[in-house]
Amino acid sequence: MNRFRSYQLTWLATICVSLGFAPAVRADTQEGEIQALIAAIRSIGPEGQNHREAMQAWQRLADVDASQIPAILAGFCDDPLSTNWLRSAVETIVERDEGRSLPIDLLEPFIQDRTHAVRARRLAFELLVQVDPSAGRRLIPGFLDDPSLELRREAVAEALDRADGLMSKDTSKDTGQAAEVYRQTLIAARDPDQVNRAATKLRELGQSVDLVRHFGFITTWKLIAPFDNVDNRGFDTAHGPELNLDPTGTYLGKEGMIGWIDYTTEDPYGMVDLNQVLGRFKGAIAYAYAELEAPEPRDVQLRLGSINANKVWLNGELLTANHVYHAGMYMDQYVGRGQLQAGKNVILVKIAQNEQTESWAQRWQFQLRACDQYGTAVLCQSR
Repeated sequence: MNRFRSYQLTWLATICVSLGFAPAVRADTQEGEIQALIAAIRSIGPEGQNHREAMQAWQRLADVDASQIPAILAGFCDDPLSTNWLRSAVETIVERDEGRSLPIDLLEPFIQDRTHAVRARRLAFELLVQVDPSAGRRLIPGFLDDPSLELRREAVAEALDRADGLMSKDTSKDTGQAAEVYRQTLIAARDPDQVNRAATKLRELGQSVDLVRHFGFITTWKLIAPFDNVDNRGFDTAHGPELNLDPTGTYLGKEGMIGWIDYTTEDPYGMVDLNQVLGRFKGAIAYAYAELEAPEPRDVQLRLGSINANKVWLNGELLTANHVYHAGMYMDQYVGRGQLQAGKNVILVKIAQNEQTESWAQRWQFQLRACDQYGTAVLCQSR
């Protein structure tokens, strides 16, 4: 257990004592009581509501028998605060018993039940392999399509290593099998490093790889610039496209009337270089417009990477706004959550360039993809 985690556990225990919660004698805690304790912890409010009750529940929960660990894990939810409390209770139990009494026979089916929270299943897996290393070899291959991206990553890594081993044999049969495994891992992988590793190997084998489609990058845009952003005032100023969005219209820009241009990027990661396409402007705003055709309504994430300040709208709803300049850029840097409607959907992106003159502050670019909560591409037809 790392020092930070040990500090957290010590902190929680110290708080319990300071508030007068005497350590409970470990008892045969029934399932109904476990659920009540979990409910008390999950009742913690964002401003500390029910904190005292939650501390009492945590102290009691951390003292139950290790056989109750799966019941506690089942209480994990999407709320990170209460989940962290429950995780610390589980780790306190494990630390106290030194892993000797872990319910191994219950942990494995818990991990395999994908209805449980992904963080709970990941912790259960970590606990299980600590006492039964062979469990990893049994379970990891089945994680290739797992909703837990951490467990899926384990399976993809194992499959990539297996494919590399087949390649090293250098026979046509083994090479063919390796190509099949690399293709399977490419389909399953969500982390860019693993996607790139599989894609590189497939290309070495003479196979085509479409990373744009794999990730769901939008590559066809209408672009317009420049609008005014002198002294960074343009970020919160609603310029023409925000007030009356017309992909065929013209607007009064920073230097006169301007119109949209059609652009399709050939970059495999959907990068749009606005300096190259529109010209090098400083203190300027650019807008990018795209349409997606969805067969039915569904949840979607629009994930943006940009080194510039930005805003993203979907069907007129602002999904994300980030007033940050030249502080780095990476894929999926900003995540906006929205809803696609059946039929036409309109995406509008605002990319703001400031007036810095340093050489490292000249980039003006973005990439955007549409995916689900797991990073799987939402493949809609671009219009």
